[in-house]
Amino acid sequence: MKVKTRKATMTNTERMEALFRRERPDRVPFSPGGGGFVSVYSGGSIADQYTWPLEKMYQAEKKACQDFDWVFMPTLRASSNRAVFGGEAALPTNKYSQAEYVVKFAAETVEEVMALKLPDVRAHYTPKMIDFYRKVRQKEGDNRPFFSVGCLSVMNTAAGIAGYDKLCKWMIQKPEVAHRLIRLAADNQIAIAQYIKDTFGVERVIATGANAAASNQLISPKHFEQFALPYLKEVHQKVLAMGFKHLRTHPCGEQNLNLPYYQQIPLGDPGIFYVGNEIDLGTAAQYFPNDIIEGNLDTTVIQIGTPEEVYQAARKVIEQGKSLPNGFILRQACTMPPYASVENMRAITRALNDFGWYD
Repeated sequence: MKVKTRKATMTNTERMEALFRRERPDRVPFSPGGGGFVSVYSGGSIADQYTWPLEKMYQAEKKACQDFDWVFMPTLRASSNRAVFGGEAALPTNKYSQAEYVVKFAAETVEEVMALKLPDVRAHYTPKMIDFYRKVRQKEGDNRPFFSVGCLSVMNTAAGIAGYDKLCKWMIQKPEVAHRLIRLAADNQIAIAQYIKDTFGVERVIATGANAAASNQLISPKHFEQFALPYLKEVHQKVLAMGFKHLRTHPCGEQNLNLPYYQQIPLGDPGIFYVGNEIDLGTAAQYFPNDIIEGNLDTTVIQIGTPEEVYQAARKVIEQGKSLPNGFILRQACTMPPYASVENMRAITRALNDFGWYD
Protein backbone atom coordinates (compact mmCIF):
# COMPACT_ATOMS: atom_id res chain seq x y z
CA MET A 1 0.00 0.00 0.00
CA LYS A 2 1.52 3.28 -1.12
CA VAL A 3 1.01 6.18 1.25
CA LYS A 4 2.30 9.74 1.31
CA THR A 5 2.84 10.79 4.88
CA ARG A 6 3.90 14.41 5.04
CA LYS A 7 4.16 17.31 7.39
CA ALA A 8 1.25 19.69 7.06
CA THR A 9 1.98 23.15 5.70
CA MET A 10 -1.57 24.46 6.22
CA THR A 11 -4.14 24.50 8.99
CA ASN A 12 -7.63 23.28 8.19
CA THR A 13 -8.86 26.87 8.05
CA GLU A 14 -6.10 27.69 5.58
CA ARG A 15 -7.13 24.70 3.48
CA MET A 16 -10.65 26.08 3.27
CA GLU A 17 -9.32 29.52 2.41
CA ALA A 18 -7.24 28.02 -0.39
CA LEU A 19 -10.23 26.19 -1.83
CA PHE A 20 -12.31 29.38 -1.76
CA ARG A 21 -9.49 31.09 -3.70
CA ARG A 22 -9.68 28.19 -6.19
CA GLU A 23 -6.24 27.02 -5.12
CA ARG A 24 -5.12 23.53 -4.19
CA PRO A 25 -4.49 22.99 -0.47
CA ASP A 26 -1.69 20.80 0.85
CA ARG A 27 -4.18 18.09 1.85
CA VAL A 28 -7.85 17.24 1.58
CA PRO A 29 -9.77 18.79 4.52
CA PHE A 30 -12.50 16.98 6.45
CA SER A 31 -15.52 19.10 7.43
CA PRO A 32 -18.07 17.00 9.33
CA GLY A 33 -20.11 19.74 11.01
CA GLY A 34 -21.37 19.48 14.58
CA GLY A 35 -24.35 17.55 15.85
CA GLY A 36 -24.90 14.72 18.29
CA PHE A 37 -21.47 13.15 17.92
CA VAL A 38 -19.88 16.28 19.37
CA SER A 39 -22.02 16.26 22.53
CA VAL A 40 -21.64 12.50 22.99
CA TYR A 41 -17.86 12.72 22.51
CA SER A 42 -17.74 15.38 25.23
CA GLY A 43 -19.57 13.16 27.71
CA GLY A 44 -23.15 14.21 27.07
CA SER A 45 -26.16 12.79 25.29
CA ILE A 46 -27.53 13.36 21.81
CA ALA A 47 -30.17 15.70 23.26
CA ASP A 48 -27.47 17.80 24.94
CA GLN A 49 -26.56 19.35 21.58
CA TYR A 50 -29.85 21.27 21.96
CA THR A 51 -29.75 21.96 25.70
CA TRP A 52 -26.13 22.74 26.55
CA PRO A 53 -25.22 26.41 26.94
CA LEU A 54 -23.88 27.92 23.72
CA GLU A 55 -20.38 28.28 25.15
CA LYS A 56 -20.24 24.62 26.22
CA MET A 57 -21.41 23.31 22.84
CA TYR A 58 -19.08 25.66 21.00
CA GLN A 59 -16.10 24.45 23.04
CA ALA A 60 -17.15 20.81 22.62
CA GLU A 61 -17.22 21.22 18.86
CA LYS A 62 -13.88 23.00 18.90
CA LYS A 63 -12.31 20.22 20.96
CA ALA A 64 -13.56 17.47 18.64
CA CYS A 65 -12.18 19.35 15.64
CA GLN A 66 -8.80 19.71 17.32
CA ASP A 67 -8.68 16.08 18.47
CA PHE A 68 -9.58 14.60 15.08
CA ASP A 69 -7.99 17.22 12.78
CA TRP A 70 -11.31 18.46 11.41
CA VAL A 71 -12.30 21.77 9.90
CA PHE A 72 -13.85 23.86 12.68
CA MET A 73 -16.86 25.57 11.10
CA PRO A 74 -19.36 26.21 13.90
CA THR A 75 -23.00 26.83 13.16
CA LEU A 76 -24.80 29.99 14.25
CA ARG A 77 -27.38 28.05 16.24
CA ALA A 78 -30.97 29.24 16.24
CA SER A 79 -34.46 28.24 17.31
CA SER A 80 -35.94 25.78 14.85
CA ASN A 81 -38.13 26.93 11.98
CA ARG A 82 -40.79 24.51 13.18
CA ALA A 83 -41.03 26.21 16.57
CA VAL A 84 -40.89 29.73 15.16
CA PHE A 85 -43.87 29.04 12.88
CA GLY A 86 -45.87 27.77 15.86
CA GLY A 87 -45.29 24.03 15.86
CA GLU A 88 -44.05 21.94 18.76
CA ALA A 89 -41.05 19.63 18.85
CA ALA A 90 -39.43 17.41 21.47
CA LEU A 91 -35.86 16.38 22.07
CA PRO A 92 -34.61 13.03 20.75
CA THR A 93 -35.07 10.26 23.30
CA ASN A 94 -33.32 7.23 21.80
CA LYS A 95 -29.87 6.44 20.45
CA TYR A 96 -31.05 5.97 16.87
CA SER A 97 -32.25 9.52 16.29
CA GLN A 98 -30.46 12.81 16.79
CA ALA A 99 -33.07 15.18 15.41
CA GLU A 100 -35.91 16.79 17.29
CA TYR A 101 -39.21 15.10 16.51
CA VAL A 102 -42.57 16.70 15.83
CA VAL A 103 -45.20 16.84 18.54
CA LYS A 104 -47.49 19.18 16.62
CA PHE A 105 -47.14 20.78 13.20
CA ALA A 106 -47.75 24.50 12.88
CA ALA A 107 -50.37 23.96 10.17
CA GLU A 108 -52.20 20.68 9.71
CA THR A 109 -55.09 21.77 7.49
CA VAL A 110 -55.46 23.78 4.31
CA GLU A 111 -57.16 26.55 6.26
CA GLU A 112 -54.30 26.73 8.76
CA VAL A 113 -51.73 26.93 5.96
CA MET A 114 -53.54 29.76 4.22
CA ALA A 115 -53.87 31.65 7.52
CA LEU A 116 -50.16 31.38 8.42
CA LYS A 117 -48.14 34.56 8.73
CA LEU A 118 -44.41 34.96 8.30
CA PRO A 119 -42.88 35.02 11.80
CA ASP A 120 -40.54 37.72 13.04
CA VAL A 121 -37.06 36.54 12.12
CA ARG A 122 -35.79 37.72 15.50
CA ALA A 123 -37.66 34.82 17.06
CA HIS A 124 -34.91 32.54 15.75
CA TYR A 125 -32.21 34.30 17.75
CA THR A 126 -32.45 35.37 21.38
CA PRO A 127 -30.41 38.38 22.52
CA LYS A 128 -28.23 35.92 24.45
CA MET A 129 -27.42 34.03 21.25
CA ILE A 130 -26.54 37.21 19.37
CA ASP A 131 -24.35 38.49 22.20
CA PHE A 132 -22.50 35.18 22.44
CA TYR A 133 -21.71 34.96 18.73
CA ARG A 134 -20.65 38.60 18.57
CA LYS A 135 -18.18 37.99 21.40
CA VAL A 136 -16.91 34.76 19.84
CA ARG A 137 -16.24 36.37 16.48
CA GLN A 138 -14.43 39.28 18.14
CA LYS A 139 -12.44 36.97 20.41
CA GLU A 140 -11.19 34.79 17.58
CA GLY A 141 -9.91 37.87 15.74
CA ASP A 142 -7.95 37.20 12.58
CA ASN A 143 -7.96 33.48 13.35
CA ARG A 144 -11.72 33.18 13.57
CA PRO A 145 -13.18 30.23 11.71
CA PHE A 146 -15.75 30.26 8.99
CA PHE A 147 -19.23 30.13 10.50
CA SER A 148 -22.18 28.48 8.82
CA VAL A 149 -25.76 29.71 8.94
CA GLY A 150 -28.75 27.71 7.78
CA CYS A 151 -30.77 29.84 5.37
CA LEU A 152 -31.13 27.74 2.21
CA SER A 153 -33.35 24.87 3.44
CA VAL A 154 -36.50 25.97 1.66
CA MET A 155 -38.15 22.60 1.07
CA ASN A 156 -37.22 21.16 4.46
CA THR A 157 -38.63 24.26 6.14
CA ALA A 158 -41.89 23.94 4.21
CA ALA A 159 -42.16 20.26 5.12
CA GLY A 160 -41.42 21.08 8.75
CA ILE A 161 -44.38 23.45 8.92
CA ALA A 162 -47.06 20.98 7.82
CA GLY A 163 -45.38 17.59 7.43
CA TYR A 164 -43.65 15.87 4.55
CA ASP A 165 -46.70 13.79 3.71
CA LYS A 166 -49.06 16.75 3.46
CA LEU A 167 -46.61 18.82 1.42
CA CYS A 168 -46.26 15.99 -1.10
CA LYS A 169 -50.01 15.35 -1.21
CA TRP A 170 -50.83 19.02 -1.72
CA MET A 171 -48.37 19.27 -4.61
CA ILE A 172 -50.70 16.91 -6.48
CA GLN A 173 -54.13 17.72 -5.05
CA LYS A 174 -53.88 21.38 -4.02
CA PRO A 175 -50.85 22.98 -5.66
CA GLU A 176 -51.82 26.45 -4.48
CA VAL A 177 -51.48 25.26 -0.87
CA ALA A 178 -48.07 23.70 -1.55
CA HIS A 179 -46.92 26.94 -3.18
CA ARG A 180 -48.18 28.91 -0.17
CA LEU A 181 -46.10 26.72 2.19
CA ILE A 182 -42.98 26.96 0.07
CA ARG A 183 -43.41 30.72 -0.39
CA LEU A 184 -43.50 31.18 3.39
CA ALA A 185 -40.46 28.95 3.79
CA ALA A 186 -38.50 30.84 1.14
CA ASP A 187 -39.35 34.21 2.67
CA ASN A 188 -38.29 32.91 6.07
CA GLN A 189 -34.92 31.75 4.76
CA ILE A 190 -34.32 35.06 2.98
CA ALA A 191 -35.19 36.93 6.17
CA ILE A 192 -32.72 34.83 8.20
CA ALA A 193 -29.93 35.57 5.73
CA GLN A 194 -30.70 39.29 5.81
CA TYR A 195 -30.79 39.32 9.62
CA ILE A 196 -27.43 37.56 9.84
CA LYS A 197 -25.93 40.00 7.35
CA ASP A 198 -27.28 43.00 9.25
CA THR A 199 -26.13 41.59 12.61
CA PHE A 200 -22.74 40.02 11.85
CA GLY A 201 -21.88 40.94 8.29
CA VAL A 202 -21.06 38.31 5.69
CA GLU A 203 -17.30 37.97 6.07
CA ARG A 204 -16.38 34.32 6.73
CA VAL A 205 -20.03 33.30 6.95
CA ILE A 206 -21.14 30.37 4.77
CA ALA A 207 -24.84 30.15 3.90
CA THR A 208 -25.97 26.53 4.03
CA GLY A 209 -29.02 24.41 3.44
CA ALA A 210 -30.30 20.87 2.94
CA ASN A 211 -33.42 19.86 1.05
CA ALA A 212 -34.29 16.23 1.70
CA ALA A 213 -37.93 17.11 1.08
CA ALA A 214 -37.03 17.58 -2.60
CA SER A 215 -35.53 14.11 -3.02
CA ASN A 216 -36.78 11.76 -5.73
CA GLN A 217 -37.75 9.34 -2.97
CA LEU A 218 -40.53 11.84 -2.20
CA ILE A 219 -41.28 13.92 -5.29
CA SER A 220 -40.77 13.53 -9.02
CA PRO A 221 -38.33 15.62 -11.08
CA LYS A 222 -41.39 17.26 -12.62
CA HIS A 223 -42.55 18.40 -9.20
CA PHE A 224 -39.02 19.51 -8.32
CA GLU A 225 -39.02 21.74 -11.39
CA GLN A 226 -42.47 23.11 -10.57
CA PHE A 227 -42.27 23.54 -6.80
CA ALA A 228 -38.65 23.49 -5.62
CA LEU A 229 -36.58 25.03 -8.40
CA PRO A 230 -38.14 28.52 -8.61
CA TYR A 231 -37.90 29.12 -4.87
CA LEU A 232 -34.44 27.64 -4.42
CA LYS A 233 -33.13 29.70 -7.31
CA GLU A 234 -34.72 32.87 -5.91
CA VAL A 235 -33.37 32.33 -2.40
CA HIS A 236 -29.84 31.60 -3.62
CA GLN A 237 -29.86 34.63 -5.90
CA LYS A 238 -31.06 36.94 -3.14
CA VAL A 239 -28.58 35.59 -0.58
CA LEU A 240 -25.72 36.09 -3.03
CA ALA A 241 -26.98 39.61 -3.76
CA MET A 242 -26.66 40.35 -0.03
CA GLY A 243 -22.93 39.75 -0.33
CA PHE A 244 -22.56 36.16 0.86
CA LYS A 245 -19.72 34.73 -1.23
CA HIS A 246 -19.99 30.98 -0.72
CA LEU A 247 -23.18 28.91 -0.49
CA ARG A 248 -23.24 25.25 0.49
CA THR A 249 -26.21 23.17 -0.61
CA HIS A 250 -26.90 19.54 0.24
CA PRO A 251 -29.33 17.69 -2.05
CA CYS A 252 -30.00 15.12 0.67
CA GLY A 253 -31.16 11.68 -0.47
CA GLU A 254 -31.60 10.33 -3.99
CA GLN A 255 -31.58 13.39 -6.23
CA ASN A 256 -29.74 12.32 -9.37
CA LEU A 257 -32.75 13.15 -11.54
CA ASN A 258 -32.83 16.64 -10.04
CA LEU A 259 -29.22 17.48 -10.91
CA PRO A 260 -30.06 19.30 -14.18
CA TYR A 261 -32.27 21.60 -12.10
CA TYR A 262 -29.76 22.10 -9.30
CA GLN A 263 -27.34 23.15 -12.02
CA GLN A 264 -29.51 26.24 -12.55
CA ILE A 265 -29.17 27.33 -8.90
CA PRO A 266 -26.15 29.59 -8.24
CA LEU A 267 -23.78 28.72 -5.39
CA GLY A 268 -21.27 31.57 -5.32
CA ASP A 269 -17.64 32.00 -6.27
CA PRO A 270 -17.11 29.17 -5.60
CA GLY A 271 -19.89 27.42 -3.76
CA ILE A 272 -19.96 23.96 -2.23
CA PHE A 273 -22.10 21.15 -3.64
CA TYR A 274 -22.34 18.57 -0.85
CA VAL A 275 -23.58 15.13 -1.89
CA GLY A 276 -24.50 11.94 -0.10
CA ASN A 277 -23.48 8.53 -1.32
CA GLU A 278 -26.51 8.37 -3.65
CA ILE A 279 -24.69 10.82 -5.97
CA ASP A 280 -21.27 9.95 -7.37
CA LEU A 281 -18.58 12.56 -6.77
CA GLY A 282 -17.61 12.54 -10.44
CA THR A 283 -21.21 13.10 -11.50
CA ALA A 284 -21.49 16.04 -9.11
CA ALA A 285 -18.27 17.51 -10.50
CA GLN A 286 -19.59 17.32 -14.05
CA TYR A 287 -22.74 19.24 -13.13
CA PHE A 288 -20.86 21.77 -10.98
CA PRO A 289 -17.47 22.28 -12.65
CA ASN A 290 -16.96 25.70 -11.07
CA ASP A 291 -17.79 24.70 -7.50
CA ILE A 292 -16.18 22.68 -4.73
CA ILE A 293 -17.48 19.14 -4.35
CA GLU A 294 -18.02 17.79 -0.84
CA GLY A 295 -18.95 14.30 0.35
CA ASN A 296 -19.67 11.40 0.46
CA LEU A 297 -18.30 8.89 3.00
CA ASP A 298 -20.99 6.35 3.86
CA THR A 299 -22.41 7.04 7.32
CA THR A 300 -23.40 3.39 7.78
CA VAL A 301 -19.76 2.34 7.51
CA ILE A 302 -18.78 5.08 9.98
CA GLN A 303 -21.43 3.86 12.44
CA ILE A 304 -21.07 0.07 12.31
CA GLY A 305 -17.90 -0.67 10.33
CA THR A 306 -14.58 -1.70 11.82
CA PRO A 307 -11.79 0.87 11.88
CA GLU A 308 -10.17 -0.91 8.94
CA GLU A 309 -13.41 -0.82 6.95
CA VAL A 310 -13.79 2.90 7.69
CA TYR A 311 -10.16 3.49 6.71
CA GLN A 312 -10.58 1.73 3.36
CA ALA A 313 -13.92 3.45 2.64
CA ALA A 314 -12.37 6.83 3.42
CA ARG A 315 -9.39 6.03 1.23
CA LYS A 316 -11.67 5.28 -1.74
CA VAL A 317 -13.59 8.55 -1.36
CA ILE A 318 -10.42 10.61 -0.78
CA GLU A 319 -8.69 9.20 -3.86
CA GLN A 320 -11.71 9.88 -6.07
CA GLY A 321 -12.20 13.36 -4.59
CA LYS A 322 -8.54 14.28 -5.10
CA SER A 323 -8.86 13.49 -8.79
CA LEU A 324 -11.57 16.11 -9.29
CA PRO A 325 -10.44 19.40 -10.82
CA ASN A 326 -13.04 21.31 -8.80
CA GLY A 327 -11.52 21.14 -5.34
CA PHE A 328 -12.72 18.63 -2.78
CA ILE A 329 -13.76 18.44 0.87
CA LEU A 330 -14.23 15.09 2.57
CA ARG A 331 -17.48 14.83 4.52
CA GLN A 332 -19.77 12.08 5.70
CA ALA A 333 -22.74 11.40 3.41
CA CYS A 334 -25.22 12.95 5.84
CA THR A 335 -25.23 13.86 9.55
CA MET A 336 -22.38 12.26 11.50
CA PRO A 337 -23.59 9.15 13.40
CA PRO A 338 -23.62 10.25 17.05
CA TYR A 339 -22.44 6.92 18.47
CA ALA A 340 -19.68 6.24 15.96
CA SER A 341 -16.59 5.01 17.77
CA VAL A 342 -13.56 7.16 18.44
CA GLU A 343 -11.47 4.48 16.70
CA ASN A 344 -13.53 4.93 13.53
CA MET A 345 -13.04 8.68 13.66
CA ARG A 346 -9.32 8.23 14.03
CA ALA A 347 -9.40 5.87 11.04
CA ILE A 348 -10.79 8.71 8.89
CA THR A 349 -7.98 11.02 10.01
CA ARG A 350 -5.43 8.29 9.38
CA ALA A 351 -6.75 7.82 5.83
CA LEU A 352 -6.52 11.57 5.23
CA ASN A 353 -2.91 11.62 6.36
CA ASP A 354 -2.06 8.55 4.30
CA PHE A 355 -3.88 9.38 1.06
CA GLY A 356 -5.08 12.98 1.23
CA TRP A 357 -1.90 14.86 0.25
CA TYR A 358 -1.70 16.55 -3.12
CA ASP A 359 1.45 16.25 -5.26
